[in-house]
Amino acid sequence: PVAQATSGAMSVTGDADGPPTLNGANIGDSGTGMHLAIAILGALVQRGRTGQGQLVEVAMQEAVLNLTRVKFTPTLATGEPLQRTGNRSLSGAYADVIRCAPRTGGDAVNEYVYLMLPPDIAATFDATCEIIGRPELRDDDRFNTPPARAKNAAALTEIIESWTRARDKREVMAAFAGRGIPCGAVFDTAEVLADPHLRERGTVFDLDHPTRGRFAMIGCPVRLSESAVQPTRAPLFGEHTAEVLQSLAGYTPEEVEALKRKKVVTAIRG
Repeated sequence: PVAQATSGAMSVTGDADGPPTLNGANIGDSGTGMHLAIAILGALVQRGRTGQGQLVEVAMQEAVLNLTRVKFTPTLATGEPLQRTGNRSLSGAYADVIRCAPRTGGDAVNEYVYLMLPPDIAATFDATCEIIGRPELRDDDRFNTPPARAKNAAALTEIIESWTRARDKREVMAAFAGRGIPCGAVFDTAEVLADPHLRERGTVFDLDHPTRGRFAMIGCPVRLSESAVQPTRAPLFGEHTAEVLQSLAGYTPEEVEALKRKKVVTAIRG
């Protein structure tokens, strides 16, 4: 979080009339680790070419700054600080989170889709008008050009929501995405763990544990055709103590048992 604050990331995240906001993703810790991994790979390639090793350094503030670099484009051009725009796009496209129907027997906390109408693809607005049953909007001066849609985004969102509020977010996503319009349902963390697509790809999977039982886990997002990552559970406390002592330190099974009795090492807690 501190790196998000000092890198400028927090200053551009949140609603225009609200305070700076933390990003929900761990862009500081994970983002720095990813930059470091890339740097290490680069150093390894360099060592292979020159035979010379080197110090690899990545600062968290600088890593998060790099992840935020696109947001700095207006400031680099004008010198003025970028203002927060919430869920609206800075590209000139109409973009917003669109409220959908509450889930059956539940609330509407995350019942939204994120919708974007790229300014360089006019057909997406025409398709939107057809989907929501408002073909006359194509000739409405408030919305018939990308700048007009961006200027009157709040009014357009209200019109679109008059259609989406009666429909499930998955239905809405399918309707728009099926016409080639960038649209994604806002899934909460529980919905993501149950997502059929992620389950089928193995990104989310169930893992058996000797003490906890069966539970969902998040796997590796990297796919290598010849080196598949096989997920395994974390070892129990002390699970491999005997194996390590015998294979690496040369202890006999009897000596390991003696150490356990003396509480020098800990037996498996299962």
